[in-house]
Amino acid sequence: MEPVITVGLDGSPESLSAARWAADEAERRNLTLRLLHAWPMLAPEPTKVPSEIDQNYWANRLVHNAQAELQRRQPGLAIVGNLVADEARDALPHAASESETTVLGSRGLELVESCFLGDISMSVVARAERPVVLVRAESRAQAPPAAPGGTGDAVLALKLHGPCDGPLGFAFAEASARNVPLRAVHGRSLPVHAYVPWRADHDVAEGITQDARKQLDQVLHLWLEKYPRVGVADNIGLESPARAVLRSAGSAGLLIIGRRRHRRIPAPRPGPVAQAAIPHARRPVAVVPHD
Repeated sequence: MEPVITVGLDGSPESLSAARWAADEAERRNLTLRLLHAWPMLAPEPTKVPSEIDQNYWANRLVHNAQAELQRRQPGLAIVGNLVADEARDALPHAASESETTVLGSRGLELVESCFLGDISMSVVARAERPVVLVRAESRAQAPPAAPGGTGDAVLALKLHGPCDGPLGFAFAEASARNVPLRAVHGRSLPVHAYVPWRADHDVAEGITQDARKQLDQVLHLWLEKYPRVGVADNIGLESPARAVLRSAGSAGLLIIGRRRHRRIPAPRPGPVAQAAIPHARRPVAVVPHD
């Protein structure tokens, strides 16, 4: 199968925003965009039956309308429609295994009913073996202004223990393709002994910050050699990793979070940073699995 970016469609504002984001990403990476709609009641494709008795009519119309809109915006983009007679929670992980990236709508904290959102999107994030990007519905009132060029910088939530080549590679490739800076964010809570009455001890806090920065420089060194044109800044917060990431991600064009694979757990879940960021982040969130 040729490389594709897959977007899950259900007709909601969130999934349409995801489709537009995915189209931009596919064009930037010169990949085919696949528009996937899953519904277990789909019938085998009928031959020339009236729309009133074609049970696939609305599914076909949903995909056709989205494809027509995207094709008008990006006439040179290769787009294919894909109807799958299956539950979305099963069809999407399978599609993700065949895709370079899977893009889904995300409802955040809003009460929106959708077969692709909420528990299903989180389930796909937790199970997918390749990157999954969650995109909120477009809202100028909610979204902070982007940086010049319209994309904002890329923000990577970075651990400093254990391997993290998957998120690092994805983050540097995205920053390079978008021609934007990359911010590496690391949060580290202060230990109890760092606190004195009314405040944190400055010397202890400074020592922890310098140690974290030295580790961060070591982790980034090889990637900076591979992507010399990507400008990188670090952001070390002496607070919980989730809080540090959310504090840094407000103006980001894309937030990237790693997710460790848990192959032996029957019902995998995203990590604590992803679980905190996905409901609150206003910008697209990419969750990248790694060993």
